[in-house]
Amino acid sequence: MQMALDEVAAETAAAGGPRTLRVYRWEPSCLSMGYRQDPDTVDWRFCEREGIDVTRRQTGGGGIYHDAFGDVSYSIVAPKSELPGKLMDCYRLLLEPVLDAFDRLGVGADFVPEEREAVYHPACYLRALHPAHDLVAGGRKVAGNAQYRTRGAVIQHGSLTYSVRAEPHLGVFSEPGVSPERFRERVTGIEEHTDASRADTVGSVEDALGDWADAEAGSWTDAELNRAEELAAEKYASEEWVRRTADDR
Repeated sequence: MQMALDEVAAETAAAGGPRTLRVYRWEPSCLSMGYRQDPDTVDWRFCEREGIDVTRRQTGGGGIYHDAFGDVSYSIVAPKSELPGKLMDCYRLLLEPVLDAFDRLGVGADFVPEEREAVYHPACYLRALHPAHDLVAGGRKVAGNAQYRTRGAVIQHGSLTYSVRAEPHLGVFSEPGVSPERFRERVTGIEEHTDASRADTVGSVEDALGDWADAEAGSWTDAELNRAEELAAEKYASEEWVRRTADDR
């Protein structure tokens, strides 16, 4: 449903409607695959056994295990005409409130200063780190962010790690060849750097986004919710979309 809501928000923004800022939780836990990710990299039996949903994003990159407790996700959707045309400039602008949220929590997060090679390419948090959109705290990745553009809108969504759960994060992949200890060397969680609760973290992200955009609380229209439910069922939960291969694109 979350990816469907992002798509609906983009349709609304492109049509001249409100811009949308969201902070949300994946429940149940979910693996969101990158747009071009090979479905053979997923351990489907593990996901089914553990009750983990699987979907595919519109954005590229590796798969992200969104733990229902450990992950805090956000999205920013606005008309393309209001944002920088250059991808890197757009990332810098839209990540301002995310970095502000970390500051409010007392977490020293920043862009990774230089590229770092991949540990395991199919997993977002273990892919090569890029200074444009990967945020680190204490040298370890704490947030991943991605963008895609439609004809009239820009969608940026991201995952902030509150609590690291290495075992399921690795378990959703078929052959990661990475130990939990190695995973924790690469990835950190907000709770390792502050006493803030998950609720405090969510509140800080919401406040930072709201202040940055001078936003007001809003709600989805019935038409938007109906459209999102349709997209969620017919696209984002469909075998055709989720298990698509390179030959299908």
